[in-house]
Amino acid sequence: MADFSVLLGFLKQTPWCLTIFFTYLLFLQLWEVNSDEVWVLGPEESILARVGEAVEFPCRLSSYQDAGYMEILWFRTQVSNVVYLYQEPQGRSNPQMAQFRNRTLFEAYDIGEGSVNLHILSVVPSDEGRYGCRFLSHNFSGEATWELEVAGLGSDPHISLEGFNGEGIQLQCSSSGWYPKPKVQWRGHQDQCLSPESEDITQNAQGLFSLETSVIVRGGTHSNVSCIIQNPLLPQKKEFVLQIADVFLPRTSPWKKAFVGTLVVLPLCLVALAVLALRYFYKQRRFQENRVKQGEQDREKLQTELDWRRSEGQAEWRAAQQYAVDVTLDPATAHPSLEVSNNRKSVSSRLGVPSTAAGDPQRFSEQTCVLSRERFSSGRHYWEVHVGRRSRWFLGACLESVERSGPARLSPAAGYWVMGLWNRCEYFVLDPHRVALALRVPPRRVGVLLDYEAGKLSFFNVSDGSHIFSFTDTFSGTLCAYFRPRAHDGSEHPDPMTICSLPVRGLQINEENDNDNWLQPYEPLDPAW
Repeated sequence: MADFSVLLGFLKQTPWCLTIFFTYLLFLQLWEVNSDEVWVLGPEESILARVGEAVEFPCRLSSYQDAGYMEILWFRTQVSNVVYLYQEPQGRSNPQMAQFRNRTLFEAYDIGEGSVNLHILSVVPSDEGRYGCRFLSHNFSGEATWELEVAGLGSDPHISLEGFNGEGIQLQCSSSGWYPKPKVQWRGHQDQCLSPESEDITQNAQGLFSLETSVIVRGGTHSNVSCIIQNPLLPQKKEFVLQIADVFLPRTSPWKKAFVGTLVVLPLCLVALAVLALRYFYKQRRFQENRVKQGEQDREKLQTELDWRRSEGQAEWRAAQQYAVDVTLDPATAHPSLEVSNNRKSVSSRLGVPSTAAGDPQRFSEQTCVLSRERFSSGRHYWEVHVGRRSRWFLGACLESVERSGPARLSPAAGYWVMGLWNRCEYFVLDPHRVALALRVPPRRVGVLLDYEAGKLSFFNVSDGSHIFSFTDTFSGTLCAYFRPRAHDGSEHPDPMTICSLPVRGLQINEENDNDNWLQPYEPLDPAW
């Protein structure tokens, strides 16, 4: 407050023009402090993970900004308990807790937008607790915390016959691999609860619970006897049902002493009970074997159909290659944010030039596309485009006369017949509404066949020779090939879109190393892209 009084006294002694200038700087600084508030966002609720599976910890900044230069720390309970550290200072030993070493997987695909993920593999009960993440730089520090709960679904219950006592038959139920401590219950005929004779629940070194419980089945509780085990955190429960004939159960009667004399026949009763149990297990085994056999037959039938469809698609793709044409790019149609190669075969986004496209992936603006020099008004034409490992792109054909001065939907109604990739693994077309495409192998190279007279535009996956999708329409004007690489998105492989040089016949596909086709991670839709 004293400093503020001195400042006011200084302003009174200065000319009015300087007073206005310093006042403006003061309010500008206060406005910047209030308008640039940023915080860290983690999971909104507690996370439930199963024993042996992986769990994901997402963390991001509230506003889109580059976090690649920041120190990003995941911790447990307190920041000194390091789960994973990104941007570790040089000369500092690895601070990661021993229990998380070789069990973490860091994802930084959207670190340029302030969003990162951490996966913890092979979850164990001791991982349960409070976690958090922290972003730290020279001018910012913020963190978010959440709870991790761990649940383990144990083995199927097993019921064994322990023998007879003076009141009835004693049964024992056992199971293992539960977390947290499970709840066990015996139920008899008409679903009534049975009081357990004993119950023993123990915990092993890995933190998993095993249980043994017994019950005495008395006369009048005949028919089904079941052992039910419930995990308090999961909706699933496991149950074992045993059928017992009432004739084997002792009854209270005036002839109780006479019944003791009949104990000599108990071995026969046990044999009969064992036969019933073996028959039950035999039926269960036959049922499981029939299910497995039926599943194998269904899989063989499905595989045969898939192989037939794949061969049909490959035949169509090979037939399309005979119509190969030489397609080049027209630099006059490219926006300054796009860079066309000297041979007019490749196009990519210039680094540092922001894209002005709308956030909706189904719309575009004139700044982000380029057309071919060739025009098509008749005949059949085929070309291939190498898209590489780009995470976002569009390609296809459009009318030469389309209006490109403002945003428009990439649909046939607007004069566009294109397919696209959004966020690395979501392939789709607009026909006229959004149609998702499920591809067995993500394409690195896409073939396009235009049959003008038939009104058909088809796309092929050159990586495996399969057919992707075909538009069927009536073309009413001259068409151009359409190319749209998205702005550089921070991916590890910002390859350009390249038109491949093709011979008219005898095309030989030089496949890339596609061993990582299935490594393209799933990424939720980004509304700001």
